[in-house]
Amino acid sequence: MCILLIAIDTLIDWPLMLLGNRDEFHARPSTPAQPWAGASDCLGGLDQVGGGSWLAQRNDGRFAAVTNLRSGMPAQAPRSRGQLVHEFVSGSQTAAWFAEQVIHHIDEYGPFNLVFGDGTAVWAIDGHSETLHRLRSGVHVVSNGPLDCNWPKVRRLRERFQQAIRGGRRDDASLLGLLADETQPDPQSLPDTGVGPQRERMLAPIFIRGEHYGTRASTLVLHHEDGSVLFRERSFSAAASNSDEVAWRCLAIDGEWQLE
Repeated sequence: MCILLIAIDTLIDWPLMLLGNRDEFHARPSTPAQPWAGASDCLGGLDQVGGGSWLAQRNDGRFAAVTNLRSGMPAQAPRSRGQLVHEFVSGSQTAAWFAEQVIHHIDEYGPFNLVFGDGTAVWAIDGHSETLHRLRSGVHVVSNGPLDCNWPKVRRLRERFQQAIRGGRRDDASLLGLLADETQPDPQSLPDTGVGPQRERMLAPIFIRGEHYGTRASTLVLHHEDGSVLFRERSFSAAASNSDEVAWRCLAIDGEWQLE
């Protein structure tokens, strides 16, 4: 992921919501969101190169999502960051034990932030400071900087989301529409992450449209208070010339992922 909004105890009937974009090279092969072979209780897209996922959800409320930390041109890491998502969602370890292991082995991965939850709480590992934080009620936005970064795209998504949910109600199409925002901020307000001014501008919008690199998927995940989960994803081709949408629902009564 390259931007992820987490809303905790903000929407009526839906105590947890995830809303985010995955930006990636269009040539990097991946599969869209679907139940995993050999672990049908888990659902999410899969990276066919690194073998992991960027955002995944299990039928019991367990989830994880990863964002890259942008810092110039980091050295190639031995393990894919997406494996962290796969390991937590498909595993049985406690959040505390998992976080301890991740921080202990953090140098084995490229720089990242990791957001994860076990159905009882939501946590985030700040890869910049190598620290664990519990996310409390409210709206949080994680991007490619430290957890507390306030980049223009972070501020814009938070503000537009808060406007969209006044009254506590939800509209899925409108929420996903927030992720389609291609607004370019003032160049003077952009961070300096070591990639150069031209690339900073290219990466500045919430939605990135490009022939070779850009937004590949927009995802909305909603946790209902009865334990049901809705997972809705839009996927995009190069330059966002084509898009597909898929929606999966898991009812608490049977625990099975079903296409809507």
